[in-house]
Amino acid sequence: MLSWSTQVTKMAGSGMCKTLASLLQPSLLLSKLATVTRCLHGSPALEGKIKFIKQGIDINKYTLRPLRLIKSGGRGYDGRIWTHGVGGGHRQNYRMVDFKRVGPKEGDPLVEKVLSVRYDPCRSADIAVVAGGEHKRYILASQNMKTGDLIKTSGKLTRMAVRAAEGDAHPVGSLPLGTIVHNVEIFPGEGGKFARAAGTSAQLMRKVDERCILRLPSKREISVSQECMVTVGRVSNIDHNKKPIGKAGRSRWLGIRPQSGLWHRKTGYNGRKIKAAKPVKVYAKKPSKKPLRHTFTV
Repeated sequence: MLSWSTQVTKMAGSGMCKTLASLLQPSLLLSKLATVTRCLHGSPALEGKIKFIKQGIDINKYTLRPLRLIKSGGRGYDGRIWTHGVGGGHRQNYRMVDFKRVGPKEGDPLVEKVLSVRYDPCRSADIAVVAGGEHKRYILASQNMKTGDLIKTSGKLTRMAVRAAEGDAHPVGSLPLGTIVHNVEIFPGEGGKFARAAGTSAQLMRKVDERCILRLPSKREISVSQECMVTVGRVSNIDHNKKPIGKAGRSRWLGIRPQSGLWHRKTGYNGRKIKAAKPVKVYAKKPSKKPLRHTFTV
């Protein structure tokens, strides 16, 4: 059986479809190794920020002004549902919370004053407005933080354990064993990644050479550099999960859609299981960044 390209060429030679052949001939003569560049995915660093960039907001410029948050309804950039059970809800404004507690590595620590503790609709924990010097910013509020408190941020790594108060930020290697912390960095200088939800905390279990082992709320243990910054204490709003919803309408106010009414068979995934503890997860090397564009051949 003749191929499609051979059939088109014979048709063109017989004069049946000279116009069609003249349009298709250049594409048929392309090399089989023609290189085509296509964007398969966006940058992971821009996920969740595109909605602000489209509004003309400079995401690299910090502001205390609440930003308008456009709801996605659980859809991704391709229009398909990425997260189920999301949609509707009351209008929300986004606050730029600074998860980086950067302090001087030599000399006196950075001292900031808590101006107010506020509710944030975009997260379960409360946030605090702090000011130090000529700068003001939002940070996560700790459990007992109140207006007028003075908090310290130090980047100095000490040999002797420091006695830190709640709300202070220090390198995890400078704290004594058993300390309750939150807003834990996994790589120095990247900002807190773990223990940021309401009422959560991590605990410093042990120190091995220049590494520190912390136990997360999920009981999983991680190993991070002793230079990673953490904040002492537990995240605020610890009774967040104890508040009753009360009615179905309040879930819709919160942007939570109802689940399907169909019966779902329970499998062995559900229920209590006794499992062996997972090994310590080591964060030693940063993962390589994915390219914005992939080049492939056709």
